[in-house]
Amino acid sequence: MPPSERSLVSPNAEAMLIGEIVPRLKTLIPHSVAQIGHEDHEELVQDSTVMAVRMLDSAERRGKAVTAGNIAYYTVLHARTGRRSYAAGSPDVLHPKNRMRNGEPESLDGAVKEDEFGGEPLLLGDVFTDQNEDPAVQATRRLDWEQFRATLSDRCQAVLQVIAEGGQLKEVAARFQVSTSTINNTRVQLAVKIREFFGTDILKEISHLPRWRDNLLAHREMLACRVERMPG
Repeated sequence: MPPSERSLVSPNAEAMLIGEIVPRLKTLIPHSVAQIGHEDHEELVQDSTVMAVRMLDSAERRGKAVTAGNIAYYTVLHARTGRRSYAAGSPDVLHPKNRMRNGEPESLDGAVKEDEFGGEPLLLGDVFTDQNEDPAVQATRRLDWEQFRATLSDRCQAVLQVIAEGGQLKEVAARFQVSTSTINNTRVQLAVKIREFFGTDILKEISHLPRWRDNLLAHREMLACRVERMPG
């Protein structure tokens, strides 16, 4: 029992708790209270003991006489309905009371559809997650790109647009009435300007997955490795 909870009751109530109520809880809970999720009976006994302490404290404050049997009965009744010491009712879907009422929530790592060719299955988390980058990141990059383009000459901007659209550099050479080798030199100069403005790791940064997806994939790989290590 936590010291903060023990200090709530009088010595007589504490003696009744330790000598009469807790033994009843240890006997009744394994046969009366369903385990929710990863709970075990030892954890349920500890949690129910906290609820019993609070009942004793409430009874003492009101000057009401109670018996060990009454406290144990109502404590077990609360535990059976999903009530726990950390919350009597909660909007959290993982709360035992909600899980008893609504059933176990689906895991986001659960497979929605198996790949018919043996590849990675489609997971529930993939259905709800947005594969695009954060809008704030996209807006910031757009601002940086516009600022960079403002530093370029008309010829560099034309070369940049043709490369982005998959066109031919000779089109730019004809427009500006210069040789193709001159436009190739402009392309090389453009690459240097991009590295100087954005940094040498710019290609790595733009091809990198969003950080939240890195964490999600790492968690899935950890779970997969754990399953593989489990004895067959």
